[in-house]
Amino acid sequence: MNNKLVTLIGGGGFVGRYAVRSLLAAGARVRIAQRDPRHAWFLKTQGNLGQTQFVAADVTRPDTIARAVAGADVVVNLVGVLAGAVDRIHVDGARTVAEAAAQAGAAALVHVSAIGADAGSKSAYGRSKGEGEAAVRAAFAQATILRPSIVFGREDQFVNRFAGMIAASPIVPVLRAPVRFQPVFAGDVGAAITAAASDPDRFGGRTFALGGPDILSMGELIRFIADAIGRSPTILELPDAIGSLLASVPGGPITRDQWLMLQQDNIVGTETDGLDALGVAATPLAAVASDWLVRFRRQGRFGRRSLEQAA
Repeated sequence: MNNKLVTLIGGGGFVGRYAVRSLLAAGARVRIAQRDPRHAWFLKTQGNLGQTQFVAADVTRPDTIARAVAGADVVVNLVGVLAGAVDRIHVDGARTVAEAAAQAGAAALVHVSAIGADAGSKSAYGRSKGEGEAAVRAAFAQATILRPSIVFGREDQFVNRFAGMIAASPIVPVLRAPVRFQPVFAGDVGAAITAAASDPDRFGGRTFALGGPDILSMGELIRFIADAIGRSPTILELPDAIGSLLASVPGGPITRDQWLMLQQDNIVGTETDGLDALGVAATPLAAVASDWLVRFRRQGRFGRRSLEQAA
């Protein structure tokens, strides 16, 4: 990757910042493209002088994407939304990026999708991710598609969200407690992006499912987080009838589409290659979570020690 130019669409986001760090460490030059580049300026310090570029781009505006990928050796699409205009972003936007990468003559395209991507999915999120993958393949046949499970890290909106709920309340209701996840560290996803970008001859045209070394049910994950921050809340595993009702209430704690997504396990299947095939060693949640979850303990770093320390 030394001196190769990589354009990251959405490079200033949660996963994007880890991909940027990994690519910079590999010697690449990075061009971070997003709607407001100012939100990514914090990444300037990660690289050497001239190693990082910033450009305004929006996947709903093909002209801006064409400018963003011009001259790039590799294009990485990291843009995604959990709700709202999923078709506009996941399908039309993905197609726009893939077509622009092909027209620009990029040697590689890495498209970040999600486990559960399926054009036949009942959820709009899963369906749009699946249709987006098909659109990418049609425009750039040798694209590498990465499907991560729930991604965790210091800035995530999943583990941190539940940690905040647990810290704020003595009672924590849990929806779909049996559904299983295979949380993957954001740093490992960044490393996987770099690996795919580095060797398109080997990894191009393939799909990889990215999961960590641990498979946890929703109930187990909540209990892990509670223990990590030294809390002992009452955990109420709600029956599906109540969960379905809550998902039907406008403005409720969960949308109908999110409820549909929770009907299936979010884990790596045996039919798809994973992190190991990309040469990336999976990081356990317990190995890094305490580094940032400490802020949710009652006395911060002076609060109850984690299980690893106590052992």
